Amino acid sequence: MDRVIKIFPDIAAISRHAAAIFINAAQQAVRERGVFRVAMAGGSTPKTLYALLVSEPLRSQLPFDKMQLFFGDDRHVPPDHPDSNFRMVSENFTSKTPIKPEQVFRMKTELQDTEKAALDYEQVLKTQFALKPGELPRFDLMMLGMGNEGHTLSLFPATTALRDNGRLVVRTWVGKLYTERITCTAPVANNSAAVLFMIAGADKAPALKAVLEGPYEPDQLPAQYIKPANGKLVFLVDSAAGGMLSKDLAAV
Repeated sequence: MDRVIKIFPDIAAISRHAAAIFINAAQQAVRERGVFRVAMAGGSTPKTLYALLVSEPLRSQLPFDKMQLFFGDDRHVPPDHPDSNFRMVSENFTSKTPIKPEQVFRMKTELQDTEKAALDYEQVLKTQFALKPGELPRFDLMMLGMGNEGHTLSLFPATTALRDNGRLVVRTWVGKLYTERITCTAPVANNSAAVLFMIAGADKAPALKAVLEGPYEPDQLPAQYIKPANGKLVFLVDSAAGGMLSKDLAAV
């Protein structure tokens, strides 16, 4: 595993670096295979990145007609709900590009039965990646965030989603939020060609230090499960989130 950790002054600087990673991954994937498959992230942190990518001079560098957008996880809400990752990506990225609806593969989070929604998305991945039994999809890029308790995707501490049992996508009950979510499993993330964490805010500092420098206890800190076996792992963090890291661990 090739791990890179970089600290930047603010989210704007993180986003500029992330945009370069996104564009390079897209261009390389299209050169090699004719398609760029990316797992998009919702939440507030990627908004600045998406604004950069849909504006010049970066916009013209993206092969929009050869992109396929997927989601690493989403909340159990309708796709037009304010908390929906799909809605966030649609409003801030997809709707401002020539990407067609058939290039976007969302989780059916409006279904009451979250197990059905998880199985449906698992089948989407199997179909789109032409997977044989036992195979994992390989995203060219998976974008992730991290919570202040060390969760990533919707892999929360001490939840059944950490026991993937060979599944690509699972439903998970998050007791502290009193809600269900749908999430790709850690093995799916770990089969990606590149995984990009964008982490900002002083509230993330203790968890980030624990994830990167503490003992390996991923049931408490699920972000520790993310270790691409044959890929690159990049942490882009702001100075607040990285404030507790050892000086020799991170450098721009």
